[in-house]
Amino acid sequence: MTNGQMTPEQAKALQEKLKQMSPEELKQFQKQQCIFCQIISGKVASKKVYEDEKCMAILDINPANPGHLLVMPKEHYQIMPMVPDDEIVHLSMVSKALSHALLKALKVEGANIFIANGIAAGQRAQHFMLHVIPRKEGDGVGMQIPEKQTTAQELAAVKKAVIERINDIFKLKKTTVEIEKKPEEAVKEKPEVVEAEFEEKPEKEEKKAVKEEKKEEKKKEAPKPAKKPKKKTSEKKKEPEEETEIGLDDIARLFG
Repeated sequence: MTNGQMTPEQAKALQEKLKQMSPEELKQFQKQQCIFCQIISGKVASKKVYEDEKCMAILDINPANPGHLLVMPKEHYQIMPMVPDDEIVHLSMVSKALSHALLKALKVEGANIFIANGIAAGQRAQHFMLHVIPRKEGDGVGMQIPEKQTTAQELAAVKKAVIERINDIFKLKKTTVEIEKKPEEAVKEKPEVVEAEFEEKPEKEEKKAVKEEKKEEKKKEAPKPAKKPKKKTSEKKKEPEEETEIGLDDIARLFG
């Protein structure tokens, strides 16, 4: 090795060694070579401003602006697709809170929060991280995104390619969720519902028939007892009147 650089023979030997490593051995080797893993473990000094069980935030030693923070997971991940979803959510929430703290503490006017994901995107560290950069108007930080001209045909081609890939990803996720959550429910639920429907219908029809029969019986029986008491009461009322009239005539005749 000359001036900290590997010779072609050393580089070739290292590549062969890496190919023979298991995934766990390779990950451990990457962590040993990562300066940010050394910072997280405390082996290398840093200006730490925040830490929890999942992540750490430090001041960048070569900041774009004063207060430039690096928010990184404690576990070693090289690029964003390797980071679990729950950790991405946590890192985003922490970055949001830290951005707000910088606005208040440094009296700045805004902040850039971005991820350099891959070498072509400007990633220089081997450890995934989010950058939180405080901003002031006219600070000279070059964060302008160029606006390039494109044709309708190019946009249509890009749209088609992206949508096809997105659909593939979400279909795979949906299928996985269905297999994990509903392996037995889909088989059991349908026959149970069908059986319940066929069992309930005859019971309802029988109940309705019984009710209708009872109503008809009541209608037939109700008028007969209702008429008889009416006639009896009218006859009872008339009989005593006739008896009283006959009794008075008899008395008058006797005394007349």
